Parts: sequence; structure tokens; C-alpha cells
Amino acid sequence: MGPSLRWDDESHDMTIPGSFRAFRIHSDDAGYRSGIEELSLDDLAPGEIVVKTAHSSVNFKDALAGTGKGKILRSFPLVGGIDVAGHVVASTDKAFKEGDAVLATGSGLSETRDGGYSEYARLEARWAIPLPAGLSLRESMILGTAGFTAALALLRMRENRQTPGLGPLAVTGASGGVGSLALDIFSSAGFEVHAISGKPEHADYLTAIGASAVLGRDALATTRPMDTARFGGGLDNVGGAMLASLLAQTAPYGNVASAGLAASHDLPTTVMPFIIRGVSLLGVASAGTARDIREEVWRRLASDWKPRHLERICTREARLADLPEIFETMLAGGSIGRTLVTF
Repeated sequence: MGPSLRWDDESHDMTIPGSFRAFRIHSDDAGYRSGIEELSLDDLAPGEIVVKTAHSSVNFKDALAGTGKGKILRSFPLVGGIDVAGHVVASTDKAFKEGDAVLATGSGLSETRDGGYSEYARLEARWAIPLPAGLSLRESMILGTAGFTAALALLRMRENRQTPGLGPLAVTGASGGVGSLALDIFSSAGFEVHAISGKPEHADYLTAIGASAVLGRDALATTRPMDTARFGGGLDNVGGAMLASLLAQTAPYGNVASAGLAASHDLPTTVMPFIIRGVSLLGVASAGTARDIREEVWRRLASDWKPRHLERICTREARLADLPEIFETMLAGGSIGRTLVTF
């Protein structure tokens, strides 16, 4: 696919291959399809830095995009993968130089621009985060968007005066990527955490990564607008009736962060938890988070909120060719923890 592209400055000389492999998604007259292709740098969306990819990850959003079962991409074709981490091999931005370790999550990746499922990625410098001290590239992608989302939820709750004294935090969808990392992050931050899961066979796993209790989905089965307050707040990844039930069981002035809709985008609730108990419902939209907040979340993830069980939460390490099977398994509810993609 043409000659190698070379980037030179006063002291560096780095050759970028003329072609490299990427997992690309199409939707056109031939239908919706995805798979590995040979691309060149000119095929990628513009950006100030080029990164040789070390790792990416698989998120629920990636599975929806890769299979076409969710309307994620806004233009086609695009390389999939909402997460990427690696080393800079070319830069026109003075903030980055060859050899710098960087990561990016969300920020339009695999939505409006080419993502991280590529041996080389081109990024906008405004969204590239220097790898913080305390994290390896591998660890940063075991975290990825899932860990960033969980930590952003905790940041929002803490800013709204959430304390361990209000009671345990409930985490729905606890065996998934966001849920698993939330259990670890929240417990590392000093909170008691209760895992809500419809997969009792994973109870030992959930306890090992930070849950002090593992509850079935029936714990959030109330249809009352208000019920006994048993949680200080929590993180919901499923939406629908379970989120409504969590709000109904949250203690006065507790916070519930909403980060997903694995079950439903509906919310069948009333205003009673908000006006009687002062409960707050906080939205967590990780993809477009402002840079200053983004940097703060990654600083915390590399220090006092760093999960203690990252390798246990990383239940699978995959290659590009494994992605279609992983997507189907995830959408069928058969995945647990995090899948790391390694180049």
C-alpha cells in the first residue's frame, strides 16, 4: 500500500510501515460488515500524533459497533476500538515526542474517527493522555474505558458528598468490565461495596475483587417508589427497573451514578426518592469528558484508586482475529471481567 512513511526531526528517525493490520467496520450497499484489513496511514483519520499500538480492550460499546447491533459509528468506514495505548512514533504537537507512552479512551474513537483496533493509530493530541506514573500500558488498557467510567462515577459521587458513612455502594452488572473494576476501585477508596449480579456462579470472583456481599438481582426487584434504605448509593450499569429500585432503596442524600443500559434505556421511577430523601441521580458520560477531569481521573487510577486485582479482572487476552467471537459472547452475556487486546 505505497512506500513507508518516515517522520524525522532533529534527533529521531522512525519508520512507519507502508501497510499495517486493522479491524475495520463498513456499512454500505454491500451491508454491515467488519474484519481485518491492510491499511496505510493515509487511510486513518487525521491527527497530530501517530502511535504504535501496544494494547486496546473490548467494551460493550465495541461489541455493539463491531456487530452492527448498536448505532455507534457515525460515519463509515472506521477502525473499531474505543481504547488505545502505545508509544508515539510521530508527532507534530510539541507536547508529545517519539517514545512517549500515551493512552486514549472514548474521545470519538470508533464513533467519529478511527479507533484503537489497529497496529498504528493516529490521534488528536487534545485527547491523548500521557501514561501516568504508576500504570503500565497493559494496566491502562485493562482499565480502559471501563475503569475510567467507574472512576469517573466515583469522582462525581465524591464531589457530591458521598461518604462511606452513608452505607454500602451497590454495583449492578457487577461481573462485567465496568462493574468488576468499580468493585475494586470503590473498595480501594474505602467504601463497602455490594455486588448485584444475576450470575451466582461468579460469586467467588466478585468477592475476591472487592465485594463484601454478593446479591442476586432480586435485591433490586422492588416496584415501590420508595423502599427501605439499604444502600448509600451506587453505580448502575443496566438501567430500567433495577435502576429505579436502586433509587428507591438509597439512603438520604446518597448518590446513584448511571453509566449503562445493558437491560433497558427506560427509567420507570417517580420523583419521590429525589424530593423526600434528597437522592441524586448522576449521569456518567465518559466519552466526551473534559480534559482536566480526564487527567484527574487517570491520576487517581494510577495512585490511590488503582485497582488491586487488575490481573484477576483481566480474564482474557486476545488478538484482532479473536474480536468477532468475543463480541458475540459479550452481547450474549457470556463474558466476565475485562478482555485485553494485545498487538
